[in-house]
Amino acid sequence: MPLERLDKILASTGRWSRREVKDLVRQGRVQAGGMPAARPEDKFDPARDEISVDGQVVDCAPFVYVLMNKPAGLLSATEDRRQRTVLDLLPEHLRRRGLFPVGRLDKDTVGLLLLTDDGPLAHELLSPKKHVDKVYYARVEGQLNEEDRKALASGMVLGDGSQCLPALLEPLGRGNECRLTLREGKYHQVKRMLAARGKPVAFLRRLSMGPLSLGEELKEGEWRLLTEAEVEALQRIRSGS
Repeated sequence: MPLERLDKILASTGRWSRREVKDLVRQGRVQAGGMPAARPEDKFDPARDEISVDGQVVDCAPFVYVLMNKPAGLLSATEDRRQRTVLDLLPEHLRRRGLFPVGRLDKDTVGLLLLTDDGPLAHELLSPKKHVDKVYYARVEGQLNEEDRKALASGMVLGDGSQCLPALLEPLGRGNECRLTLREGKYHQVKRMLAARGKPVAFLRRLSMGPLSLGEELKEGEWRLLTEAEVEALQRIRSGS
C-alpha cells in the first residue's frame, strides 16, 4: 500500500477532521510507527505502521465492514429527510465514513444487512454473475405446497416481465413458513414471487448473505464489525476463488 499523509489517514477514519489531527499532533497525542508524530504531513503505511491517539491504537483500515441485524421501521438508505435510516444506528465516526447498505431490505423486513464503504466489493456481492446466495425466512398468508416449490425452482417471471433465477423454497413449520434461497436480488423479489403464488408475505427476515450469517449474537438493532476471517471470505468472492 502506498504511503499516505498522517492527517489524511486519521481523518479517513471519520473520528477527526484534518484540522483536529493537526492539533492532536501538535499536542503530542499521536504516535505513528512507534514514535511520537512530528508533523501531520509525514507519510506512513496504514496497513503496516501502528498509529495511536492518546495511547489507543486506531484502526486505519482502508474499508469498513459492518454486519447489522436490521430492525423493522428503518430505511435501508444512507439518508432520508423524513424517516430514520439504518445509518442512524451507527456512531458518528462510522456515519462519516460514507457507509452504505449492500443490497436493500424493505422497511418492514428485518435481518442481516451488510454496510460498507467498499464499492467494488459491494458490486461483486450484488452481481447476478457471482451467484451469491441470500437466505431468508418467510411467513406467508396461506399454505405453501409442492407446486409453489416447483414454480420457484423453475425460475419465475414476475409481473413486470423480469426473469428470476431458480430459487430454493423449503417449507417449514405448519406450512405457512419457509426458508428461501435466492442467487440474485431484484426489487422486492421475495415478496413479489410469493405474492405471485397467492401467498403474500406476512413477515420476512434475511438470515445470511454469501459467507455471512446473522447467527444468534446480534439482537435486532445491534451491529458489529466483521471479523478478519469474514472479510477474507468476502474478498474471495471478489477474486472468484
